[in-house]
Amino acid sequence: MLHPNQFKVNEAWIAFRINDRPIMTEKDGGFHCLAVMDAASCFMLGTEMFSIAAAPSVFQVRLLLKKCQAHKQALPRTLYVASDDIAEAVAEEAVRQKIAVVRVAERDVEVFIGEAKQMFVERFGGAGALH
Repeated sequence: MLHPNQFKVNEAWIAFRINDRPIMTEKDGGFHCLAVMDAASCFMLGTEMFSIAAAPSVFQVRLLLKKCQAHKQALPRTLYVASDDIAEAVAEEAVRQKIAVVRVAERDVEVFIGEAKQMFVERFGGAGALH
């Protein structure tokens, strides 16, 4: 089981889908939200919405990693990927940027991401229609 005290800040990031249920919009349909968090600090580095009709594109992942890199002024050595539906695109882009990728079960990183997921549900619900 992984724990934040095993890492130094910016050594490893965690990529995960923060919502369990789609966010529905009247105009564009449903969306999921890809999130990236620093493993040591559990600081949310960035998010990117993607359609429930497909996994996030490599381009979307690239943009998200660039936003996170701009915030931290560096990329991590390791990226833990905790959601199967985002794994392929995230892994492809991370490897391209010379970041080691480790796929993990979401339960193995719950200590990191649990609070963020709960806050997301409280804020956005994950259901209902947005305009």
